[in-house]
Amino acid sequence: MSEAPKGLKKGLTNYGDQGFSLFLRKAFIKGAGYTDDALDRPVIGITNTGSSFNPCHGNMPQLIEAVRRGIMLAGGLPMDFPTISVHESFSAPTSMYLRNLMSMDTEEMVRAQPMDAVVLIGGCDKTVPAQLMGAASAGIPAIQLITGSMLTGSHRSERVGACTDCRRYWGKFRAEEIGDEEIADVNNQLVASVGTCSVMGTASTMACVAEALGMTVPGGASPPAVTADRIRIAEQTGAQAVQLARQGLTIDKILTPAAFENALRVLLAIGGSTNGIVHLTAIAGRMGIDIDLAGLDRMGTQTPVLVDLKPSGQHYMEDFHKAGGMATLLRELKPLLRLQALTVTGRTLGEEIERFGPGFAQDVVRPLGHPIYPQGGLAVLRGNLAPGGAVIKQSAADPALMEHEGRAVVFENSEDLANRIDSDALDVAADDILVLKNIGPKGAPGMPEAGYIPIPRKLAKAGVKDIVRVSDGRMSGTAFGTIVLHVTPEAAVGGPLAHVRSGDRIRLSVKNREIALLVSDEELARRAKENPVTEPTAERGYRKLFLQAVTQADKGVDFDFLRAPRSVGKAPE
Repeated sequence: MSEAPKGLKKGLTNYGDQGFSLFLRKAFIKGAGYTDDALDRPVIGITNTGSSFNPCHGNMPQLIEAVRRGIMLAGGLPMDFPTISVHESFSAPTSMYLRNLMSMDTEEMVRAQPMDAVVLIGGCDKTVPAQLMGAASAGIPAIQLITGSMLTGSHRSERVGACTDCRRYWGKFRAEEIGDEEIADVNNQLVASVGTCSVMGTASTMACVAEALGMTVPGGASPPAVTADRIRIAEQTGAQAVQLARQGLTIDKILTPAAFENALRVLLAIGGSTNGIVHLTAIAGRMGIDIDLAGLDRMGTQTPVLVDLKPSGQHYMEDFHKAGGMATLLRELKPLLRLQALTVTGRTLGEEIERFGPGFAQDVVRPLGHPIYPQGGLAVLRGNLAPGGAVIKQSAADPALMEHEGRAVVFENSEDLANRIDSDALDVAADDILVLKNIGPKGAPGMPEAGYIPIPRKLAKAGVKDIVRVSDGRMSGTAFGTIVLHVTPEAAVGGPLAHVRSGDRIRLSVKNREIALLVSDEELARRAKENPVTEPTAERGYRKLFLQAVTQADKGVDFDFLRAPRSVGKAPE
């Protein structure tokens, strides 16, 4: 059997004559000044996701330079190429709406262009999952490089960082505890450098999860964006990409059920973003691996939160890095991990943990016997309001509200919420439950992070800091509160949430893993018949594709046609 094509011989453009296709390709690339010696080396692609609209990726030029250096030192030929760049705050209607598009761009460019391995450079919330989804589908050797977190700032001698502190100060402003001058001052300090959010939001969560999956070099999750440590990681990543190409270590050998189980374990132990479940489900779905939400919930009872980072704790990502980063966490979690899982180094996770050596005294990662929260950060809820499941970040919720029954105060959509949430006429009390419909995958569309429903202004001014909130949307990993998210099926496809009315009673029991609408099945059926739901559609373009193909939260909000055609396993096994 002939050897598979490598380097510039891969994926030749079809002109009916393969010899001519290679001849033409070489002629054009030589126009950039390459020699035959350079062109005979392993070709390593580098995704360039730099953008003036993406300050989380503001260190992209330095990272690409370091990756190129690592590739050349290891004997490879670096070839960077642009792909879509998605930033959380600069993407309308939401970055989640564009995640699948970025994954398709990544997959098709990796397939279309000749490369023996690819370095995926991403950081802002949806970019890392998009890249891992695309690379999983493309199937070639791949390695993830995280852009890194921002540094923290200081506001009137108080340390601050995006974006948990963004929400905290905005809450104070809404409650009229601070004025226009102070909110403007803090706005200048919340983001002290380029890089991703400095707390355990979705970006930091996906950085830690990528390392737990075995997709980064050891230590790749935690170095801040503007440090020499981050640049060294970039150089190591480039060198390792060449080794991946030479070994033929394709991504399917890394992204196994054992790897996803490790990633879920880490997600729970870091008090990670609820978005992490959606993204891991989507990545796993590309490999034909199903994420078992019931199994994840069982894992949560065995896996305490160990990382003391906002919003579940007090520290920031740069503190986590100084405390040893993922090495320190993985040492503590070792008894709970699938140590045989392979990593991009070609070694197993267990071997990498042994190579970390002994730990040292620090106060960011707690020992297993002394966690900051006794169970995993996330809990999976079910009930007649969420037959397909819902999630709550219990480590960032008010313990007094996690066993609660209250009256529903319903908002039909985001516009309804905006029009009424600050009205003095709103009929709401602190023990009510706010319900927001139609912010799910199809309803918004794109499942925005609007699940962090603001405290009604009149309650905020009265000193209320938390209230139970329920929606079919998401919330930022930087947010906090007793908030039930990802209610499945969503309201826009006729899920039970669509038929909740103000005045209904809802029961939340995190202990029993229940979210229940205290309305009979007969009454719900009557309401559904009286007010049938028409699913949203679009006439053209990406929105039409999105609304036709997007799956629900329990399937990762991926497009149905991008998932693997058959299931090969589940996680946890």
